[in-house]
Amino acid sequence: MSWNAPTGSSPFAPEAPLLAPGKFEDPLVTLDGTERASVPLVALETLWFNTGTLCNLACAGCYIESSPTNDALIYLGAGDVAHFLDDIASNDLPTREIGFTGGEPFMNPGIVAMLGDALSRGFEVLVLTNAMKPMRRHEAALLALQADHGGRLTIRVSLDHHTREIHEAERGPDSWQKALDGLKWLSTNGFSLAVAGRLLPHESETEAREGYASLFAQNDIAIDACDPAQLVLFPEMDASADIAEITVDCWQILGKSPADVMCATSRMVVHRKGEAAPRVAACTLLPYDPQFDLGGTLAEASTSVRLNHPHCARFCVLGGASCST
Repeated sequence: MSWNAPTGSSPFAPEAPLLAPGKFEDPLVTLDGTERASVPLVALETLWFNTGTLCNLACAGCYIESSPTNDALIYLGAGDVAHFLDDIASNDLPTREIGFTGGEPFMNPGIVAMLGDALSRGFEVLVLTNAMKPMRRHEAALLALQADHGGRLTIRVSLDHHTREIHEAERGPDSWQKALDGLKWLSTNGFSLAVAGRLLPHESETEAREGYASLFAQNDIAIDACDPAQLVLFPEMDASADIAEITVDCWQILGKSPADVMCATSRMVVHRKGEAAPRVAACTLLPYDPQFDLGGTLAEASTSVRLNHPHCARFCVLGGASCST
């Protein structure tokens, strides 16, 4: 499979005209004046921690703009994580899963302590990584966590495509083999494992899963490419590309419920550079937009979320995607 495009562009970018002026501007109504859909928090099942936007890579289509120099979201500390985990316990919240994302979480110097804290409290823990050098530095610590907590620790590796050419068009030269080596190390050592990939504009889900299945078989990687929990295929996000706004009538039209959307069951803790303390954002996709800042506590963040962003439509409602397991 070949792909040619200007340097810095993403092969996964959706093929759509530019977003129509006036869309996703009013939190209460859509461009045509129809009431905008909102999503209440049904139950906080997953709490995400963005460990910081610093990353060893600068991917072409990174929605959060992670890079080796972007510290717009500064490192969370182990004490920050403990504070919110205490909040879950003191309020008897039904949270079952703690997720860690970035940036590259394994660049945060406190990541092992954070993982250990969440696991020791009995949570399922999901950590997202590119499985490259920052993760490999922590092999001994990861093996120890696995020995103590087994399958409650899941590591999801970002492998954007099942071909080297497309993966490196997104993530940069020399990123493919290093990620594949990290993935093989995790598989060989029996970690609970998943891969996050993406679909090209003209690639069907069946074609993608078959391509990944072949890759996994060739490299003895213990992942079932047919299992959507083990191989998660995300729709691409592009806030500049046109997409339908979600109205209250869309739930019935689409045969979906607000409870199906990610922000019905999850929130994310971030620490924006320049702010005094971590804050709670509505979801993993929108850490910077002030309208999705829900406060400094989990109680404050229990409010409903208006679906006033293209990501809400493309990724969550129409794409049916969720970052959690």
